[in-house]
Amino acid sequence: MMHTFHLAELPPAVTARALLRPPSAGTTPGLDHAECLALMRLGAPTVSPDRLQLRRVAVFAQWRDEESVDRFLAEDPLGRHLAAGWHIRLEYLRRWSTLAALPGLPARAGSWGPEEPVVAVTVARMRLPEVPRFLRWGKPVERQVRGHPGTTLALAAFRPPRTIATFSVWRTVREMEEMVRGRSAPADRRHADAMAERRRRDFHHEFATYRFRPLAEHGTWEGRTGIVPAG
Repeated sequence: MMHTFHLAELPPAVTARALLRPPSAGTTPGLDHAECLALMRLGAPTVSPDRLQLRRVAVFAQWRDEESVDRFLAEDPLGRHLAAGWHIRLEYLRRWSTLAALPGLPARAGSWGPEEPVVAVTVARMRLPEVPRFLRWGKPVERQVRGHPGTTLALAAFRPPRTIATFSVWRTVREMEEMVRGRSAPADRRHADAMAERRRRDFHHEFATYRFRPLAEHGTWEGRTGIVPAG
């Protein structure tokens, strides 16, 4: 099993097809599940071009093996577009909660050290009446993550009407965990307080956070390479 996360700038027609009819296990050999979303800029105003970037696409996918990833990028029409962007190949480590679309992942797989790089992916299905409340609590967290010195890349993405995802690359597990627990220096409890509010009354129908070890990155994003810190 392997996971990947892709970022690419696509023609509008390709973006529309990806959002409306994402790749599936029935159409793409070796694929278990894929989430196709339009990028948002973390912390941007709710109504703005930065908030929903329809030409910039993120894809999070689970595959049966690495050969399936290579075949998709070389042969699939969407895959060839994604191959011109940036992607990272990931080793699954841990989850909090679960998604119906990704059943069977163990709560924990393997171990990790506090000073190694780590990737976090969150996927949620929103309760639409809770969106205003979610924005009130979530946007401060977006700004916290985007501005944290421990992240080398942090972004969010959305697929109408209710799926939202976040993706972040961290220099170390330790820095990510300190942020989540509100123990960064100086102390900043925006993330911890938002999670407490979610437990009080959930914003989502489904919500799952996944932790991964970065294995290899390919291509460039916004002119950048080497987004994953050297371990």
